[in-house]
Amino acid sequence: MSTPDADAQQIAAAQQLAVDARYLTDPNPRVGCILTDAAGRRIGAGHTQRAGGPHAEVMALRDAAARGQSVAGATAYVTLEPCSHHGRTAPCCDALIAAGVRRVVASISDPNPLVAGRGFDRLRAAGVEVVVGPGADETRELNIGFFSRMVRKTPWVRLKVAASLDGKTALENGTSQWITSEAARTDGHAWRARAGAILTGVGTVIEDDPRLDVRLVDTVRQPPLVIVDSRLQTPPSARLFDVEREVWIYAAARDEARAAALEARGATVTCLSNPHGKVDLAALLRDLAARQVNELHVEAGHKLNGSLMREGLIDELLLYLAPKFIGDGLGIASHPHAGGALTSLEGALALEYRSFEPIGPDLRIVARVAGRDRF
Repeated sequence: MSTPDADAQQIAAAQQLAVDARYLTDPNPRVGCILTDAAGRRIGAGHTQRAGGPHAEVMALRDAAARGQSVAGATAYVTLEPCSHHGRTAPCCDALIAAGVRRVVASISDPNPLVAGRGFDRLRAAGVEVVVGPGADETRELNIGFFSRMVRKTPWVRLKVAASLDGKTALENGTSQWITSEAARTDGHAWRARAGAILTGVGTVIEDDPRLDVRLVDTVRQPPLVIVDSRLQTPPSARLFDVEREVWIYAAARDEARAAALEARGATVTCLSNPHGKVDLAALLRDLAARQVNELHVEAGHKLNGSLMREGLIDELLLYLAPKFIGDGLGIASHPHAGGALTSLEGALALEYRSFEPIGPDLRIVARVAGRDRF
């Protein structure tokens, strides 16, 4: 007989399967599923595959079948409400019902308006017992970008910075390679790999000619690259075009000749202008959500960093601090506060520390803008 403790243990194991899918499933959420028999023995397990592929529940049912296990009367432990709509795949709740699953324990309701409780309703209508709640915080955290896109209609924006201990990201002459260690750079590529898209500014493109792809960790997908480029100054010869992926360039006005040259390299050019003749960054985030970007990973210079902070568009900082003092140099963000320099500390951007971890000789800090995850 199932108990709350047993349910929590099985959900925790399903959560680990979902973690294993974090580089794979975008734009779908990262979901894990475990099937157990009446005695609580595991008979099937799986996680969601690439978009268009099977979801976690179907993978677990297939695993049980491959093991020669009947799932009639089984319990399904799934980290997110089984879907109830036809998208690229058939509804998972129907697959569980058809298989004869007796009980479903799920962490949290799916925030997708196409689901949002309908999966639970369909299961209950078919006589399946439904329990909701174990592991809800963990599932939401793992899928913070998916929840953000569904609820706020914008991606979760994570700003990555590599800096010295005194907060400098480059020397005064612009030299920044390399402030942090190879271990920190490899870890940063893992965060790139989990993102729905990577964003930078045209200044970084011109000054550094970066690829801004995932190279230092294994990946099955290259996230699209987003470039904020008000005047379409991105060189068609830039190395970023050597990577097989989508490139989305946002401009304030369309220069036909420059746009055509960039589109010939495979870029998509979109014009979103604010009243100051710059790219409307808030509109850009809404457009990226419409393109199904869950987590937006920002690697940009101090000017674009400052603009994103000033407009209140950053949700989280991914900060790598090297044990070095540089002194005079470029900081993390220029003019990050609306209205100019602060005259009171009460106006400082308030952050909440989420984690600290040594990465090689460096320190990785994840800090969240206070209150940004309350949606």
